[in-house]
Amino acid sequence: MSLKNQFIQSKLQHVTTSIFSVMSGLAIKENAINLSQGFPDFESDITLIKLVNNAMINGKNQYAPMPGIFSLRSAIAEKMGHLYNTSYNPETEITITAGATQAIFTVIAATIKKGDEVLIFKPAYDSYEPTIELFGGKTIAVQLNPEDFKIDWQIVKSLITEKTKMLIINTPHNPSGRVLSKQDMLQLEGILKDTNILLLSDEVYEHIIFDGEKHQSAALFPALRERTFITASFGKTFHNTGWKVGYCLAPKELMNEFRKVHQFNVFSVNHPTQVALAEYLKSPNNYLELGNFYQQKRDLFLSLIKDSKFEFIPSKGTYFQLLNFKNITSESDYDFAIRLTKEQKIASIPISVFNQNNLDTKVLRFCFAKTDVTLKQAADILCAI
Repeated sequence: MSLKNQFIQSKLQHVTTSIFSVMSGLAIKENAINLSQGFPDFESDITLIKLVNNAMINGKNQYAPMPGIFSLRSAIAEKMGHLYNTSYNPETEITITAGATQAIFTVIAATIKKGDEVLIFKPAYDSYEPTIELFGGKTIAVQLNPEDFKIDWQIVKSLITEKTKMLIINTPHNPSGRVLSKQDMLQLEGILKDTNILLLSDEVYEHIIFDGEKHQSAALFPALRERTFITASFGKTFHNTGWKVGYCLAPKELMNEFRKVHQFNVFSVNHPTQVALAEYLKSPNNYLELGNFYQQKRDLFLSLIKDSKFEFIPSKGTYFQLLNFKNITSESDYDFAIRLTKEQKIASIPISVFNQNNLDTKVLRFCFAKTDVTLKQAADILCAI
C-alpha cells in the first residue's frame, strides 16, 4: 500500500483543480488577455483604499470581533432596510465573512448532514457541489434550459422529497447573467411554504443588474426570508476581490448555527478592511451606481463584437457575458477555450464544467469587468476569429 493510500482517503475523489485556476494560470503562462476569472483589471476607488490605510495607521490591526465589527454590521442592516425595506438585527442576524465563498461553505457546513438532499441549478458556481459532498449531502441538480436559463418550477417541485434539506439559488446568475423575476421568487416561495426546507440565496452580484431590472432579494419575500441564508460580497461590489470580505444574513436561529461553525472556520475577518467598508457604505451611491457602470461596459463589449461570428443574448446581470461559438468550430468548449488562450491570446471559461454531466452547448463565458482598453483589445481578437 502506498503512503498516499495508507494515510488518507480523499473525501472529494472526483474534484480536480478549479477551472478558474486552470484558465487564469494558462492566461499568465501564455501572456493572454484574461477574461476568464471574474475580477476587474482596474483599481478600487482610491477613497476606499485610503480608508483601509488610515485604519491600519490608526491601530485597527488586531482581531476583529468574531461576527464582525458592529459599525459594519449596522451599515449593512441600514443598506438592507434602504434597498429592500426589511430589517436585520446587526447584533444577531448579520455576520462578516472572508468572502461569499466562505459564507457559502459555512452555511452548508452548519446545516447539511449525511443523506440530506440539496437542490442546485446548473450551470452552477463550482463551490456548491463539492461542499455539499464534503459534509455528506447529496446534490440534486436541475439543468437549466441552455437557450434562456429559465427555471421550470414544476420540475423543481417534483424533485422535492422528505430528504430535501436545502435549495440554492444564485441571482443574478453566474455564469448566464440571468436574473430571477418577482414571479420566479413567488413560485419558489409557494414551493417552500409549509416545508422545513432551507434556502441559500447567493446574491453576490445584487448591485450588478441591467436594463431597468430590479434585484429580487430573498429578503423581500417573508416566507423565504424566515428560512434563508443570504450571502453577499464586497469584493464583487467594490472591485477588490483579493480583499476577500463578504457577509451572511439570516434569522437569529439560523445565524446562531452559522456562527457555531464560523468561529472555528475563520473566527475573525480582516479588521482594517471592515473599518474602511463601514465608512464607505455611508455613501449609498458607491453601490447604487454600480449597475450603470457595468452596463456601459457590457454595452461597449457587445457593440465591439456585434459583427463577429459569435452569437449572444445580452447579460441581464453580473459582469459576465456568454458567447456561443457554434458558427466557428465543432470543438468542445474546453478545447476551444484552451486553443483561444494559446493561439489567440484571450482566456475565457468553458461553460460545460458548470453543467450537469458536462453538457457542452458550445458556449464560453467572458468577464467584461475590464478597462475599455482591455475590452477593445479583446474584441479585436474575437472579431478576427
